[in-house]
Amino acid sequence: MTDDSSKLDLRVNTLRHFGAAGDEIGEIIAYNKLVFNHESIPGRLPLEDEAFVGPWMEYHSQINGGNCFDVLRRYLVQLNFPIESGISKTEHYRDVTLRGVKSEGSSGGLLLKHPEELRLIIHPTVAGHIPVLMPYGREDFTSIVRSLAQRNEPAAIPESMGALTVSGYNNWDRINRMRADYERDNSFIPWAVVFDDMMSKVTMYQDKFIILSDGPYSNCSAAEMGIGVNEWKDKSLIIRREHECAHYLTKRLFLSMKNNIMDELIADFSGITAAFNEFRAGWFLRFIGLENFPEYRKGGRLENYKGDPALSDGAFIVLQRLIHSAAHNLEAFYVQKNNSRLLTIITLTYLTLEEIASPSYYETMETVFSSLQEVLSNVRKEC
Repeated sequence: MTDDSSKLDLRVNTLRHFGAAGDEIGEIIAYNKLVFNHESIPGRLPLEDEAFVGPWMEYHSQINGGNCFDVLRRYLVQLNFPIESGISKTEHYRDVTLRGVKSEGSSGGLLLKHPEELRLIIHPTVAGHIPVLMPYGREDFTSIVRSLAQRNEPAAIPESMGALTVSGYNNWDRINRMRADYERDNSFIPWAVVFDDMMSKVTMYQDKFIILSDGPYSNCSAAEMGIGVNEWKDKSLIIRREHECAHYLTKRLFLSMKNNIMDELIADFSGITAAFNEFRAGWFLRFIGLENFPEYRKGGRLENYKGDPALSDGAFIVLQRLIHSAAHNLEAFYVQKNNSRLLTIITLTYLTLEEIASPSYYETMETVFSSLQEVLSNVRKEC
């Protein structure tokens, strides 16, 4: 399932079909390069949890109906600092967050408008459980993101950001537990020596978790979506959560998660189908700014995925045509496959945007889908 000559011919012909010419073809071929690694597809899913999940399950059990924020402040050291310009450069902050010096923080710690409303769930995914933090309101979402992902600096958080997956978070609680276990049973080699060696084994002390806002998904109002305000708030949370979980899945299973429209199609497909049990192409197109195709809404989400280096203006217009066709083809394919959600998600990781947008999309997608049905025959149904 790699780019052989026939696959490349199909992609080039599809691009020409949608109006690409000259250098635009090479630009988009490079932009849509397949990057997912399928060398070791597991025969059984979901995957085993990563090592960081166990401690987070303990944090969750300690909440037990109490104040989530108070519990998490014991373990996530950044929550004991306020949001202040320059704070990350202070010696005290560096001692606590980089060297593990125990401290109660400074200036009263992080201030949330609704600290009692912060929630933590340990969410099951095909790639294993992952912690999900859900602050109440935009202001608290921004504060939590700045604290845990921006070193408590007042960094600008775009209004378009409604979720963030934090990777590589140094969890000093896990490190301190390992130190206590080591020093209880060993006395020959100083902990400092062991710690230096451990730093290269990041899975032993680094965590991943998701932070979700509770606002309308992709900044689309309930009126735009044609459903009630409360229902749209609930559905937005599901879409946003499953969107982020899809990124976690592709990173863990296929070793890639990029700032690319193909990744966004996969993630929004996962979110929309989880929320509504069907894929609605029109909704996805609205989320990215193409609800009035061929007109593009300036400032739409698609602008965030122009690539690096960014696509030329002409190539960007062709990309819009591709994604419009791909979304509608995916909707039709999903209906034909009786809403086989997981298999469809994995199928998408084998395909380029040109193949999904192509007039011959169904045969191409069906070939991959059928082969995966056999490979993943042992997948548990709840996935």
